[in-house]
Amino acid sequence: MDLAYLWFWIVGFLFVGYFVLDGFDFGVGMSLPFLGKNDISRRQVINTIGPVWDLNETWVIVAGACLFAAFPEWYATLFSGFYLALLLILLALIARGVSFEYRHQRDSVRWKQGFDTMIVVGSAVPALLWGVAVANIVQGVPIDANHEFTGSLLTLLNPYGLLGGLTTLLLFFTHGVYFVALKTDGQVHEDARRLARRSGLLTVVVAAAFLVWTIFIAAGHGAPLMALVIGGAAVAAVSLILSLVFNARDREGWAFGAGAVTVVAAVLTLWFSLYPNVMPSSTDPAYSLTIENASSTDYTLQIMSWAALIFLPLVLAYQGWTYWVFRKRVTRSHIEKAAAVSH
Repeated sequence: MDLAYLWFWIVGFLFVGYFVLDGFDFGVGMSLPFLGKNDISRRQVINTIGPVWDLNETWVIVAGACLFAAFPEWYATLFSGFYLALLLILLALIARGVSFEYRHQRDSVRWKQGFDTMIVVGSAVPALLWGVAVANIVQGVPIDANHEFTGSLLTLLNPYGLLGGLTTLLLFFTHGVYFVALKTDGQVHEDARRLARRSGLLTVVVAAAFLVWTIFIAAGHGAPLMALVIGGAAVAAVSLILSLVFNARDREGWAFGAGAVTVVAAVLTLWFSLYPNVMPSSTDPAYSLTIENASSTDYTLQIMSWAALIFLPLVLAYQGWTYWVFRKRVTRSHIEKAAAVSH
């Protein structure tokens, strides 16, 4: 296999990992107003991702770095054309990270409410805009002969792009609520199960519409992996429905696992429909960025391949170990004891 094609799939793997892991982080953050009925409950919800949110977020840094090194033309067109949307995502991530670190620094109710709001907004904005961005990449954006984006932010706010954003927002929300149910006990656990039941039904409807639309777009582009596009969409649909069934039966571990499979299958469906393009041009198909005309030199890709072969397994092992260490539930009694000691 040509190394450029290999790196197309490696970059896809990194974005899949990011959307699965930081996706449930976003969902946990967005669920705060619904599950955090008091400060103890809010701390219980936040503490479910306290040890892992920053590690999950590094996946997007690695994905962006690999995109820059392996596909510089793609990176340049994407980051210049989607500059404002990506800037909003960055600012939201910064606000969310700051809130996790500073929320507990003072006992003031107003202080905590301000940072809680930043957590919710800092989770919802990326969850929405990532879907808008990826959907537009799949659909195609105005690119000229010099591979320069000729649209604006309003260009990205088209029906398919907005549906993609709504899909990721709801999918991450439900995925995150499954995680809260998995990692908590007591009232928060029960509230999370009920919330996931309601949000999951809405997610099924919106995600189904988006996946069907994606299949038609891929067919219109003559996607060579059409069978995989349809198969990925089918897997995403089935696993999402199964997650609702598991949640209804109080099998939160299976529900979360099925939710993760849904995210994986949905992202892969988009990646399959994109291949062999990396950024189709809606102006003229001849102006599209492809795997071949957007990639770095073979020598660069060879060096990157050796680095990935050595370091990627180490990173995956470390992340797996981190989740194993923090595998226990965040219990309400533990939060209450910690609150009593702090006072």
